[in-house]
Amino acid sequence: MKRQILTFALVGVINTAAYYCLYLVFLTWLPYLAAHVLAFALSMVGSFFLNARFTYRTRPTWRKFLLFPLTNVTNFLITTVGVYVIVDVLHAGSRFAPLLASAAAIPVTFVVSRWVMLPRPIA
Repeated sequence: MKRQILTFALVGVINTAAYYCLYLVFLTWLPYLAAHVLAFALSMVGSFFLNARFTYRTRPTWRKFLLFPLTNVTNFLITTVGVYVIVDVLHAGSRFAPLLASAAAIPVTFVVSRWVMLPRPIA
């Protein structure tokens, strides 16, 4: 479990960097929320494959791939609301808002992704 948590964190750093780079690129021609949604969706695909291979050491399957977005529903809601609050309510800049908003969702995402990616014992 300790190795999984550390690997999940490392994959998260890589995924966050990819997301943030995509967000900045999309921000040049899209409104910030559209840039956030598109960057988030693309980085989620990368996250699935990195977590399958390195964190959980499991074979990626279509079933897991289709269930994986469930792991990010809470993350998506928290980060989207967080980005909105930081930018529109607190009037902070939109460039760093996603980085700040994503921190709160990490523990929940780990628990749900572990549930999706690893086989469950049959009772």
